[in-house]
Amino acid sequence: SGFSQSSVSSPNSRGTKRKWVPEEDVALVACMVHLHNVRTFNTDTGSKVSYLNELEKMLDKVLPHAMLKAKPNLESRIRTLKRDWTIVYDMRNGKKQ
Repeated sequence: SGFSQSSVSSPNSRGTKRKWVPEEDVALVACMVHLHNVRTFNTDTGSKVSYLNELEKMLDKVLPHAMLKAKPNLESRIRTLKRDWTIVYDMRNGKKQ
């Protein structure tokens, strides 16, 4: 697969924003599900830093050329995915119409 670190410069942001490709999102979610299922890392009771570092290691094996880092890449993307999921969940369940 041709993964590359793509980024978009925004005049209103402090730096460069990374543009995620669908394959990276799929890999990230798969790794998050795996960590949840094996119950090795739990951000509710454990260290968020160790969880993000473990995700970084896992993704480096799956997507070696993506160069994803725990901070800021994974932390930011997880926050975005959670926000988007909440919007869809609320629409589906009739909340916040």
